[in-house]
Amino acid sequence: MVENTQTTKTISLDSYGIKNAKVQYQLSPEKLHNTTIATGQGVEASSGALAINTGEFTGRSPKDRFIVKDDITEDKIWWGDINIPFESDKFEKLYNKVTDYLSGKEIFVRDSYACADDNYRLNIRVINEYPWSNMFAYNMFLRPTEEELLGFEPEWTIVNAPGFMANPEEDGTRQHNFAILDFTRKVALIGGTGYTGEIKKGIFSALNFILPVFKNTLPMHCSANVGEDGDTAIFFGLSGTGKTTLSADPNRKLIGDDEHGWTKENTVFNFEGGCYAKVINLSEENEPDIFNAIKKGAILENVILDDNGVVDFADTSITQNTRVSYPIHHINNIQQPSIGKNPKNIFFLTADAFGVLPPISKLTPAQAAYHFISGYTAKVAGTEAGVLEPQPSFSACFGAPFMPLHPTKYAEMLSKKMKETGVNVWLVNTGWTGGPYGVGTRMKLKYTRAMINAVLNGDLGLYNYDDYHIHSVFGVAQPRTCPGVPTEVLSPRTTWNDDEAYYTMAFKLTNAFRENFKKFESYANEEIRRGGPQRYAF
Repeated sequence: MVENTQTTKTISLDSYGIKNAKVQYQLSPEKLHNTTIATGQGVEASSGALAINTGEFTGRSPKDRFIVKDDITEDKIWWGDINIPFESDKFEKLYNKVTDYLSGKEIFVRDSYACADDNYRLNIRVINEYPWSNMFAYNMFLRPTEEELLGFEPEWTIVNAPGFMANPEEDGTRQHNFAILDFTRKVALIGGTGYTGEIKKGIFSALNFILPVFKNTLPMHCSANVGEDGDTAIFFGLSGTGKTTLSADPNRKLIGDDEHGWTKENTVFNFEGGCYAKVINLSEENEPDIFNAIKKGAILENVILDDNGVVDFADTSITQNTRVSYPIHHINNIQQPSIGKNPKNIFFLTADAFGVLPPISKLTPAQAAYHFISGYTAKVAGTEAGVLEPQPSFSACFGAPFMPLHPTKYAEMLSKKMKETGVNVWLVNTGWTGGPYGVGTRMKLKYTRAMINAVLNGDLGLYNYDDYHIHSVFGVAQPRTCPGVPTEVLSPRTTWNDDEAYYTMAFKLTNAFRENFKKFESYANEEIRRGGPQRYAF
């Protein structure tokens, strides 16, 4: 597909309530790059990428994410601390304030779409206050052709005004920043924050409601790639677990690195047209595909550059959440279009800072549903204020902040897919081995890659008692051998050299799993409830 970079078409924003604006429609990434630099909002790195600072917010603000409660959402959304209700009339008043704020300004507008499968395509119009935010939209959403733009009709609209500050007492927000979804008006309204991730996650959240409710399609916070024989692999994982890194495989074509749908026809399609990767401690040696994608057209966020424009990827003085966005064609080995068939393997990635989970284990359908609902990873000391030792972190469906429905709805859909397709599900610990954080060491990337390659090549095979050991605490099946991985590494207990300390820590983690799952028990069926960690006598 020929991708649009510039068009002679013009549009008005009057129908959106934005009056007398100087509309810059569908500018090329080059023009947006140059405009950002010319206005002093960014600089060019030595790689040619644009480097910007997102300001006060360098990450999402989950407590300031709202959904308008109306006839569409009232009985379907899982309301609570994650999906916070917002009144419809307050949304309308706030929307009008934002559009008044944008009136008379130079505004950057982009027509794009989500979902690479045309049967699920969602047309989006993005209205941005800043040029680099619009360039982010170019990178991250799918790009219509010139011909498609002529008759383009947006279904959803994103209005993004980082410079607008809400008045909480008057506007009904928690503080001056906000990200609000309105499913009746089909608008994502974002203000008071320059963090670009709010733009893509707004549409992801909308699709996580639309696809299961209206399209019988499972939305997934995952990366995906496909092998030469057409087998699709899916990688779930929270930030920092290796989702982007492990899906970028030179021997497999990348479908996408973050957001996908699994259809009733058993195809997997990318929601996006780009990648949004963490770059903390990035190196060409360990992550060559991501490193080499950072070039003209990419946007670096909140990184530190020296006087020559060279990025210090180890410098986290602004944030640990340093990022890069780039269009997917910056990766050489990609699937075109971004659609895969016949999923054969699913990997749940977790960075276990307790160091007790096996580096790889095979899950039963019940265990897969349980771990999917749990969405476990761990925080390590120093990543947040007050975190002095490893702390379990659970995010349902490996993406709770973006899941409007109850997590068991997605888990039941996944479990049904597993049974229908016979897909294998694996739990992969990319975290610590030989002890918890501060004692043990991080699992070597080459070992994790070897284990995943063994699965994809069929070297680990299906479950066989002689080939696997049932973990005495977590009940999962861990392989006894794996090509390219020392045998002792496959047994977390062995790497500790202290059985008592190992089991003490293992039961500490199982207690955390059980405590977290209490809020889901009344919604989960018996099969899912039995998939959790328990002590087995062997």
